[in-house]
Amino acid sequence: MSEAYLGLGGFIAALVLIALGLPVAVAMGAIGVVGYWYLNGWMGAAYVLGSTPFESIFPYSFSVIPLFVMMGVFASHAGLSRSLFDVINSFIGHRRGGLAVTTVGASAFFGAICGSSLATVATIGRVALPEMKRHGYDESLSTATVAAGGTLGVLIPPSVLLVVYGLLTQSSIGQLFIGALIPGLLGAALYAAAIMIKVQMKPELAPRAERMGWSARLTFMGQIWPVVALFALVIGGIYLGWFSPTEAAAIGAVGAFFLAQISGGLTFAALRASVFETAGLTGMIFFILIGAALFNSFLEETGLPQLLIGLIQNSGLSPLLVMVLILVFYVVLGCFMDSMSMILLTVPLLAPVATELDYNLIWFGIVVVTVAEIGLITPPIGMNLFIVQAAAGDVKLATVVKGILPFILADFTRLALLVAFPLLVLWLPQAMF
Repeated sequence: MSEAYLGLGGFIAALVLIALGLPVAVAMGAIGVVGYWYLNGWMGAAYVLGSTPFESIFPYSFSVIPLFVMMGVFASHAGLSRSLFDVINSFIGHRRGGLAVTTVGASAFFGAICGSSLATVATIGRVALPEMKRHGYDESLSTATVAAGGTLGVLIPPSVLLVVYGLLTQSSIGQLFIGALIPGLLGAALYAAAIMIKVQMKPELAPRAERMGWSARLTFMGQIWPVVALFALVIGGIYLGWFSPTEAAAIGAVGAFFLAQISGGLTFAALRASVFETAGLTGMIFFILIGAALFNSFLEETGLPQLLIGLIQNSGLSPLLVMVLILVFYVVLGCFMDSMSMILLTVPLLAPVATELDYNLIWFGIVVVTVAEIGLITPPIGMNLFIVQAAAGDVKLATVVKGILPFILADFTRLALLVAFPLLVLWLPQAMF
């Protein structure tokens, strides 16, 4: 029992170190090694330090991470964000708030071939922010829309966070991807509803834009076939069993490369930048994975997960109330930690608790990633808020935060629906697998 409380102390210590600004990977790795040394001596610490970093990233299944990262990087150079924005804008841009809704739709589609929230914000922001500024949109609405729309890239498959969660819990990545479809589309719909309600209440926030004719609409529709084809090939291939997620990621990366080449966006300088960006992002993720593996080795040695399960079993609390408390913990943690670090730090601890409560791990993963989305746009350090501020140039962070509340409310509405109706997540996986 005392060892379990030592594990709890180590968990709190890791949170404190992260709050003090120490890199997440270093904080988790240091606590893990020191804790393991305390329990097993120098030889035990030397063994775990010598074997765990290699074992944590060696499995073949982890090759899906750099491949999906590369797919998103190449997609951003292919100019697909502009085509997506133009085709949606041609149909609804003339309505009040239409450009903001277009931004949400373009973010959802781009997230389907990118898998990264930060990349979605940066890429869509370069297209959408100038358009909304040109049409006189309120800065708080336009910047908050881009920040919130970018979170859809975290959930809509292929998602790097879902891949990491699947690898941590040994869950089917294919089932996680298809289970995320309805929640992802629901998120986009609720964001669009939040925009429409807000502009109905304050019409001056979003003036109407000009209506486009069918000739322009058909022209723009002809430009988005690469997005549809790439998404259908990668995600459809996984669902139909044509290839594994790793093979799908490789095909997607190659497909995005050729699309970027055809579009003329892949110059030698862009190719070099893409390779370095892919390597940098992959290295960051793997470094955090190594730190998390060292930390989790320590937690497993202390028996902390078993202590939590025992406490919950003896508490008399209903499974639903326990899950609500877990989600509240994630929301608070998301205000101070990026989503990848949060999942790597907590999932190995809380996934056994969810299993003990008879919650489906596919459902739990989608819900956790949904909460991680909320953290991306929640002050004080919601990463998307800073990315969109940088993309906007002369906009203050307070302006972005001012417009984000309706989107956070939409996220909490979606979270409540997913908890109340688990079939929103599980229906498609159960029907197809």
